[in-house]
Amino acid sequence: MPKVSPSLLAADFLHLDREIEMINASDADWLHLDVMDGMFVPNISFGFPVLEAVAKVCQKPLDVHFMIERPERYIEQTKRLGAMMMNVHQEATLHLHRTIQEIHAAGMKAGVTLNPSTPVSTLEDIIADVDMVLLMSVNPGFGGQQFIENTIQKVQRLRQLISQSGSQALIEVDGGVQGETAPRLVKAGVDVLVSGSYIFHAKDPLAVIRSLKSLEA
Repeated sequence: MPKVSPSLLAADFLHLDREIEMINASDADWLHLDVMDGMFVPNISFGFPVLEAVAKVCQKPLDVHFMIERPERYIEQTKRLGAMMMNVHQEATLHLHRTIQEIHAAGMKAGVTLNPSTPVSTLEDIIADVDMVLLMSVNPGFGGQQFIENTIQKVQRLRQLISQSGSQALIEVDGGVQGETAPRLVKAGVDVLVSGSYIFHAKDPLAVIRSLKSLEA
């Protein structure tokens, strides 16, 4: 069964305490946090004041996804949050191997994200060192976008690369994950489903999370 990491970006920020209570009561495995700087992606989401407030009350491991330029600047600050996973974009990090090493040295799991146009082959020399690869199935920056169909084949290529290299990396997908796309992603080899609007805008978010977790490859 896949892990489910609801994306806080789609939550009701006027009632964030209530949204976190729902996540705590749910079968969700992690909480996905998208940090955007308005430079690497054309949007600004939230920063460390919000992350710190969420970290105090969220009982799920924090899956922090940095959509920012030079994310290595914030490794120590992310560590102090108690984050489980620090995920950086391959396209935003000049010295990716060093950044992965520094994330591990800080005691966190290290993830690498690929934009839709970035091929999985760019990870051939780093795949054995990462704990997870996040494939963006929409162009990063905004929630509620339409799923990019090529992601299914991209997941399959990444699964093959992981198998051939002996890597233990998980595959996570973020963007347009809902009732129609999620089963196909899991069958293609996805380990972790990130879903925002489909969960937080549902009449019964707890049931939606359970349904995603019940999917079988």
